[in-house]
Amino acid sequence: MKTPLNLTISAGAERPLTPAQRKFNQLVRKIEAARNELLAWQEQLPLFAQAHDQRLRPLQSEFAACHQAMVRKLDALLARTGWTRAQRGTMRQILCNVAALLIESEDTDAALAAEIKALYDKHADTDFDTENRESVAAMKDLFESMTGVSLGDDTLQTEEDLLARTEERLRAKVQEQAPGPAPARRPNAAERRRQTQAEQATQSVREVYRKLASALHPDRADGEADRLARTALMQRVNQAYGARDLLALFALQLEIEQVDVEHLARASAERAQHYNRVLADQLDELQAEIEARRAALCMEYQIDPFLRLNPHQLGLLLEQEVRDMRAMIADAQRDLHQLDDPAGIKRWLVRIRREQQAQGADSLFDLPF
Repeated sequence: MKTPLNLTISAGAERPLTPAQRKFNQLVRKIEAARNELLAWQEQLPLFAQAHDQRLRPLQSEFAACHQAMVRKLDALLARTGWTRAQRGTMRQILCNVAALLIESEDTDAALAAEIKALYDKHADTDFDTENRESVAAMKDLFESMTGVSLGDDTLQTEEDLLARTEERLRAKVQEQAPGPAPARRPNAAERRRQTQAEQATQSVREVYRKLASALHPDRADGEADRLARTALMQRVNQAYGARDLLALFALQLEIEQVDVEHLARASAERAQHYNRVLADQLDELQAEIEARRAALCMEYQIDPFLRLNPHQLGLLLEQEVRDMRAMIADAQRDLHQLDDPAGIKRWLVRIRREQQAQGADSLFDLPF
């Protein structure tokens, strides 16, 4: 995606820029920046995905393997005698917390999930499926009491079912509450002015397109080579017109020496305002596309959606995630090593209990992978 250049209107000694011309220059600069940012996202996202698969995914699998070993070791330790009630309770809680993470992980296959779920059910007060249904039911009751929207009487099995039902009922409620068609009325002066401006803005794009189409007409070609060149240029004109890309149309006018920047500078304030409306719409579309790509990245890779991501810094983000995952693996391996030492087990349990008290019982081992 190439950003058109040399489209800034310059002020003269006896001809200062009008407000509309200053706005035009401002929009041109913002669009250039937005196009460059979108191009960076387009270039960097595939590179990030490839590097993520090559560098982080193996570490995530290694971390998951540590969790699997943790669950199995704790199950073996709980089969022994000699533990105090508090020690046994801590080990059971850790086992169930880690097992729940493994069961719900997208990376856990059906066979492993069944094995881990059996260990969870063995040591939990309530089996995993029942506890999950009760949790979903509690969330359902909370939503219904807060919104007054019924989610039905049937039992929802998973959070995904709850979210899907919630979205369905909310959409239905919005449609029910949507007002009927308003009676026709005459638009007021402000509305008529906005409608006229919108039509004129579109007309501006059409006018530029017609001028280009006329200038590039094959009947004006001077020989076969000129005709082929005109055909190639017209293809670019059609693409720009289809995208309502006024800047690209202007750039093409400059390219065939039909219009220069001085022509833009001489445009009336009214016509500049028309151009500005089209450029403002284009800027909104570019910014929306950038935000969509950023949000999709955060959702797919479980990145904090509130981070101010820069496409040129995705490599640094990945490096930090790699460092964090390696540190988590080192901690998990240290814990597993302690579980092989009878004295180390007791020290480990004391440390874990202190961390639970400092961080909250539900925070233990609540780590993504």
